[in-house]
This record gives sequence, C-alpha cells and structure tokens, in this order.
Amino acid sequence: MLNWIKDLDRILRGEATRLSALERGTVDVAPVGLGVVIVVLGMIYGACMGTFALLHDDGPRYEQLLATMLKVPALFFLTLLVTFPSLYVFNALVGSRLNVTSVLRLLIASLGVNLAVLASLGTIVAFFSVSTPNYGFMVLLNVVVFTIAGLLGLNFLLQTLHRLSIAQQYAARPPQPTATPAPAPQPADDTIPELEEVAVEAVEEARFDVRGADAGRPDLLKGVRGGDAPGALDRLDQPAISAPVKAVFRLWVIVFGLVGAQMGWVLRPFIGDPNSDFTWFRPRDSNFLHAVWHTFLGLFS
Repeated sequence: MLNWIKDLDRILRGEATRLSALERGTVDVAPVGLGVVIVVLGMIYGACMGTFALLHDDGPRYEQLLATMLKVPALFFLTLLVTFPSLYVFNALVGSRLNVTSVLRLLIASLGVNLAVLASLGTIVAFFSVSTPNYGFMVLLNVVVFTIAGLLGLNFLLQTLHRLSIAQQYAARPPQPTATPAPAPQPADDTIPELEEVAVEAVEEARFDVRGADAGRPDLLKGVRGGDAPGALDRLDQPAISAPVKAVFRLWVIVFGLVGAQMGWVLRPFIGDPNSDFTWFRPRDSNFLHAVWHTFLGLFS
C-alpha cells in the first residue's frame, strides 16, 4: 500500500511524468495499486460529503453516509468505463503510438490527480456540512469542488499526453553528443590529483540536481522554464502535437466531463435531501445541467 501511495506522490510531484521517465511511452505506475488508492481517496471524500446527512433534524442517516462513500469512487470508475473506448479510438485516429495499456495507465494517473485534489478539499466540504443546513448550497458547493478537481485532472491528462509525444520523439533519436575536453597534463605535485577528484565529484553531483535523470539530457529540458524540473501541470514549449490532434483530445475532455456529470446525476443522491426519505437511487428524471440551474435559482427564491 505504501508503494502505491508513493506512486501517487510521484505523479503529483511530476517525477513520474518527466520526459526521461516517459521515454518508454507510458506512465510508470502500477495501475491496480493506484486504483486501490483512488478508491480509498474517493471514500474519504464521500465521508466528508456525506457528513451533511448525519446532521438532519430527524436524526443521522448513516445509510446515506455509507451510500455516498461507495458512490464517489464508483462515479469515477464507471465514467472511465464508459469513456475509455472513445479515448482509445480518438488516440488511434490521430496516429498516436500509445497502446491500450499506456492509455489505461494515463487515465488511471489522471484519476489519481483528480481524486487527490478532491480528497484534499474534503475537509472544506465537511466544514460547510456541519455549519449550514442549506441543502441547495451544499449541492452547488460539491459541484464546484468536483469541477475544480476535474479540471485539474483533465489538464494533467492533456499535459502528460503532450509530454509522452515529446518523449517518444526523443526516444527515437540518440542523445546529443557532448564534446570531450582534452586531458589535462599530469601535475608534479601529488596534492593536485586530490583536488581534481573533488572537482569531478562536484560536477557529477551537479548533474543530478533537482532535475533528476533529465539533467543528463539537455535536449529533454528544452522549453522548460528556468531549466528546472517541470511540475505535473507545467506546460512545455516544445511543439509535439499538431493542432488537429489537440482539438481531438480537447473534444474528448469535453465528452469525459459531460459523461461524468450525467453519471453523477444517475447515481444520485450523494448528499441526501433532508425533505426526502433515504433511497439508494432516484428515478430517472431531467438531467444534470437542468438540476444544477434549478438549484442555483432556488438559492435566490
């Protein structure tokens, strides 16, 4: 479990998505282990989200809390299940060399970012759950939190896809040759070689600074601000994806967002309306966008 959490930490810090780490054409994480971490993070946010159901006037609804803890991770995995075939087809149409496993790892990593942000905002949701009885406000607050987490997760997806394309281009070419300096003449004094050894060690340490494995490949750092190691969401300036390819994947991001929003509507209730009895699922009715707009108007009526 600890190694799976470390995988997520590497993703959040950008270590797993550095160009040198992507030269094999995939995100080097354990998809099953990371999936378990995603489930745990989803249940944590579900517990924070379901706190509102524990403070009803007619008593706490523990069944609603349990349902929300199960539904939040189910929401993301069901959305992934519905949208994965379309992403793979889009990926193949634009000529990407990512195989099925690489696409799946990329999506799992994106969900990891999404759920990490979501769980980190869970304490804020729990705070408002215990400090306000306004059900409509809590619905909109959770919509905003899900939107923030979703945008960051999808931005990570696009940036990592861009980096994968750059890394694959550089993997197909040999590293840039470096000029070998002429050997210095051997000094007569025996103390000078000791100073040279110290200097060599300092140079080797400098090569493995905060940029990690990329430090030995200056071609991989071209376009990175300041030459430092890029974060998980940093944009690289190197053109690797054409405009049509970007348009196709941005279109898929919109599809993913719409499917995720409607999936949440299908799995409702998540918070639990204090004026309604508990139920695992509500009848099919309306759609997500209409319900959010109606709830927003209800705050001012």
